[in-house]
Amino acid sequence: MNGSFKQQTENVRNKVKSMGPIKFILLVLLAAGTVCSFVLHDYIFPADSIFNKGISDSGFINGLLAFVPKLIQAVRIVTVILIITAVALFVINKTLCKNQRQITVARLVNNMIRVVVAVIIVIAVLAVWGIDTTALITGAGVITLIVGLGMQSLISDVVAGLFIVFENEFNVGDIVTIDGFRGTVVSIGIRTTKLEALGNIKIVNNSDIRGVLNQTVKPSTAKALIDIEYGASLEKVESVINDKLLDVKIDGVLGAISYDGVAALGASGVTLQFTAECYEGDIFVVQREMNKRLKTMFDENGIGIPFNQLVVHFADKSAAQST
Repeated sequence: MNGSFKQQTENVRNKVKSMGPIKFILLVLLAAGTVCSFVLHDYIFPADSIFNKGISDSGFINGLLAFVPKLIQAVRIVTVILIITAVALFVINKTLCKNQRQITVARLVNNMIRVVVAVIIVIAVLAVWGIDTTALITGAGVITLIVGLGMQSLISDVVAGLFIVFENEFNVGDIVTIDGFRGTVVSIGIRTTKLEALGNIKIVNNSDIRGVLNQTVKPSTAKALIDIEYGASLEKVESVINDKLLDVKIDGVLGAISYDGVAALGASGVTLQFTAECYEGDIFVVQREMNKRLKTMFDENGIGIPFNQLVVHFADKSAAQST
């Protein structure tokens, strides 16, 4: 869990530090153009400006010139909105990166802000071009109501996603099991949740998530089952375990490896159980290393591990013929 959380935190910080050179340069150019438009406002937008006088005999050219102030105003509005959004996202991502829950909330808020900003930009640009946005918003509300009746699953996904985040059921970086798929949560979006395991990405609609097993709330238990021969003295084996087990050190184990006793009496051997606490992200590595180190410990102390054997009996032909 620690490694996963550190990686998620580092990813967020890298995104905060760099918007990407192309986006940054574009935003700087738009900001510079916006500042110039405010400085030259009295030369561009008044009715007697060169763009609105109709200085040419060509109606087409005059139309293009009249188009310029509206274009500049639209770009200016878009630039101001983008700068405010960039600052807001920077502050959110900078402050909400201390733990997994904050990272999850930051990503969800980022997605919501981008959607809202896109809608605001469209409405603002349309208003600049003289379109009645009041009627548009009213019509959009009616259309939204109609569409919403037919998109109940989408609405359910959005509501379920909000509850997942605010009820803190699981966060980005947690290892969870959903519908039998065990993976690391890489994102919790407005509509879907994405899990990653061994390079595979599973996308689950938020409203379809049922019975989540969050395996990172508390340390997990790695288990190793080792068989010994029936002919071996159990008292001797346990004496060796008590003397040597504390010397077995494995990276990722929280505390010491525990010997739990006899787990089962198998067909060819006695099964002994060993457990150790570790983070869920390390559980498979710890289990493999436990098997290796315990096998080595038994070998060094003359404790045999059984393997399947087949005993074949041959009939006595002479005895069969005499009868």
